[in-house]
Amino acid sequence: MIVEQRDYHVFTGKLGQLVKLYETEGIELQQSILGNLLGVFTTDVGALSTYTSLWGYDSYAQREERRAQLQAEPRWQEFLAKIQPLIHTQQNRILIPTSFSPIR
Repeated sequence: MIVEQRDYHVFTGKLGQLVKLYETEGIELQQSILGNLLGVFTTDVGALSTYTSLWGYDSYAQREERRAQLQAEPRWQEFLAKIQPLIHTQQNRILIPTSFSPIR
């Protein structure tokens, strides 16, 4: 398994709006296509105004396939148009579990 960590740093004061949009419009659609949602978080210490999601995939190829499906979905494109003005920066990382990780 690989884990994709997606961090979105939003403009100051806009985190609540982004979280609400994901909760009411985005996460159900995203999860229906991407599948294995491991968790969604905001920050309390460190880089504030950050929204982080963790997604699990069997392989990098599966991730590529599902991300392509999501990007091809018109409803997702409509959702992106709503959240993109709130996002300042984005960072994605692929995490590979160690042999002793509880998630493998």
